Amino acid sequence: MSTTAATGRLSTSVAPAAAEILFERHLRAPADPVAAELRPTSQVDRAHVVMLTEQGIVAPGTAARLLAGIEELRAADFAPLRDRPAPRGRYLAYEGHLIDELGAPTGGVLHSGRSRNDLNATVLRLQLREPYDRLLDACTAFGAVLTDGARRWSTAVMPAYTHHQPAVPITYGHYLAGVAAALVRDLDQLAQAGEELEENPLGAGAVGGTSLPIDPRRTTELLGFLAPLPNSLHAVASRDVVLRLLAGCTVLGVLLTRVAHDLQSWTSAENPLLALPDDLVGSSSMMPQKRNPFLLENVQGKAAAALGALTAATAAMSTARFTNAIAVGTEAVGHVWSALSATTDAVVLLRLMAEGAVPCRELMLRRADEGQTSATALAERLVVAGVPFRTAHHEVGEVSREASAGGRAFAEVAAERLPAEWAGLLTGLDPASVAGAATSGGGPGRAGVLAAADDAEVRLAAHRALADTRRARWSAAEQNLTAAVNALISGSTS
Repeated sequence: MSTTAATGRLSTSVAPAAAEILFERHLRAPADPVAAELRPTSQVDRAHVVMLTEQGIVAPGTAARLLAGIEELRAADFAPLRDRPAPRGRYLAYEGHLIDELGAPTGGVLHSGRSRNDLNATVLRLQLREPYDRLLDACTAFGAVLTDGARRWSTAVMPAYTHHQPAVPITYGHYLAGVAAALVRDLDQLAQAGEELEENPLGAGAVGGTSLPIDPRRTTELLGFLAPLPNSLHAVASRDVVLRLLAGCTVLGVLLTRVAHDLQSWTSAENPLLALPDDLVGSSSMMPQKRNPFLLENVQGKAAAALGALTAATAAMSTARFTNAIAVGTEAVGHVWSALSATTDAVVLLRLMAEGAVPCRELMLRRADEGQTSATALAERLVVAGVPFRTAHHEVGEVSREASAGGRAFAEVAAERLPAEWAGLLTGLDPASVAGAATSGGGPGRAGVLAAADDAEVRLAAHRALADTRRARWSAAEQNLTAAVNALISGSTS
């Protein structure tokens, strides 16, 4: 076996999805920055010119020549502009090229009824679509792993931990269902933030709209938005969509980090409640015996990126007045891209870990038993028998102290201390029985775990359906826009 795939201690290489994120992506050639900027810009231009023509603002022949020039640039991936000086920004260099090639009467009409301010706000929304969609897709895939695991491990009894100490018996499935419920809430927040991506700023002009009879509803349709923004000042002044996305990623990142902490604890040599396959761990370049769940550390680092980005973006935006501002539209926005990418990577990595982790059921059950996790259940049974809870709490606490001091089983000491008439309270006091009976309050009883998994699945399915609808609308808009462009171009030559 190749030494690049195995380390002696480990028999396989890192899982391909993890390797792509951690080891391979940075080796790829970066995207051409000129094309990356101008492709969404030219998409807006196509819609704008079609609308201007339909509104009678630009003559069909002029529009056809202009659109043909734009299409030629797009087909060449904007190669003619790569070496063109851009002393006033890439867009003006692009517009200048069209004027030089087509003449001012044709190239010069492109910017009619709009500004770089509303153009930039529109391009931002188009550029956010793909990374936003990728993040939500990663989250729903992670959610599916969690709900599947909740069902599969609904009877794998383990301790719930509070303050790093065994608390009450639950199941690993119950834990995963709880994480799924939190993930769905975070998806709800991201979905709400994404609603702003469906609003079209185009038509707002520099800040006060335009006197030309443009039709923002038409560009809304051609670009796949749902509605035009009704206020021109808001359209160019606000980039709150960036803050809301970063806020959503920050909250999601907190969940990812906390779960990663749990998995780190449960895969430690001292408390190996979960077993990981070789493709989800790393070794050491010096210590041959090591099996390091290092992906969890990557999760923690990447999940924190959004918080830094949110802080920086918020600080930048807070320096500007409520109008179009570079601090808002350029400096603050610049932080969102790496944060969305890092958050998505963190979700993918944690999904891989959750998917590959296998509970060590025997050890989990033993930890639950040795941790006296049935103590609370015994106190509650005394309450049912008529003992005030605080008295029961005190009595069971003394049982726990005596059992711990003498190295004896909790149930054994309880049997000695409880009156004979309460002996029946000890029946079914093992952690598995206690966990199974905890059906109230969303407890770990199997029926409750399955119900929680069902609920999460329904909500995840709703998010997937919304994403499918959104993608279909974007695709249909792209096709309709291309058809409208082609119709104008062909109409001038027919």
